[in-house]
Amino acid sequence: MFVFLSKFLPQFVYPAGLTSLLLVLALVLRTRPRLRNGLLIACLALLWIGGNHWVDLWLTRSLEWRYLPPADLPHAAAIVVLGGGTDPAVYPRPAVEVNGAGDRVIYAARLYKQGAAPHLLLSGGYITWAENRPSTPAQEMADLLKLMDVPDSALWLQNRSQNTYEDALYSSQMLKEKGIRRAVLVTSASHMPRAAALFRAQGIDVIPAPTDYTVTQADFRPLTWDTLPGYLVDLAPNASSLQGTSAAMKEYIGMAVYGLQGWLSPAAAPPAGD
Repeated sequence: MFVFLSKFLPQFVYPAGLTSLLLVLALVLRTRPRLRNGLLIACLALLWIGGNHWVDLWLTRSLEWRYLPPADLPHAAAIVVLGGGTDPAVYPRPAVEVNGAGDRVIYAARLYKQGAAPHLLLSGGYITWAENRPSTPAQEMADLLKLMDVPDSALWLQNRSQNTYEDALYSSQMLKEKGIRRAVLVTSASHMPRAAALFRAQGIDVIPAPTDYTVTQADFRPLTWDTLPGYLVDLAPNASSLQGTSAAMKEYIGMAVYGLQGWLSPAAAPPAGD
């Protein structure tokens, strides 16, 4: 039930879902024009602010830049790679494909070949009622890594997790069973603050290795006469920025909910097993 509610309820907090709720309420209150008009103005404001490039930029940056790529990555016994960067080989796809977060798989392969760790623990199951797929994200990442000449003997698969908390719980169990208490953690930069906190709460000393940055230094261009047209375009709402704002809100909501559950606290975290 928790997994369902965690997927369902936040949809009505993100700008698109909240706007939909307010529009329904405005229709219900159509006989009260002042209140109805106020709700319609609120809907317009939500879409305009949520879909604004600069709101998306600053909100996403506040997550992504908490962890920057280390200049020298310490050696560890394993690299943990969180799923979410692959799409299954479902018709008409000819094979497993990468999606917007596919940098996780590519970066993990690069770190492995650079000697950051001798093994990769691939973490990711799927929710049966939400996804119709023939393979788990962990299996899909393994398929892609083998194409990049990572040997099968270097891959450990954790296929059980259905959310980030379970990624940390089950992956930590596997690491501890192998006597590992320190690991490199690879996931998207915006996802790293929540993921790293969850693994540390499970007693794993993670070395963050974020990737999939969507906000770069080049995005913060100075305002000049030459850049003014670009600034004006960025002020208009667009679907891409609406998606980015919602993704950042998802991370903040996730951290808040996980914090209330006690899952970010080492003292309160359920034992992961040794």
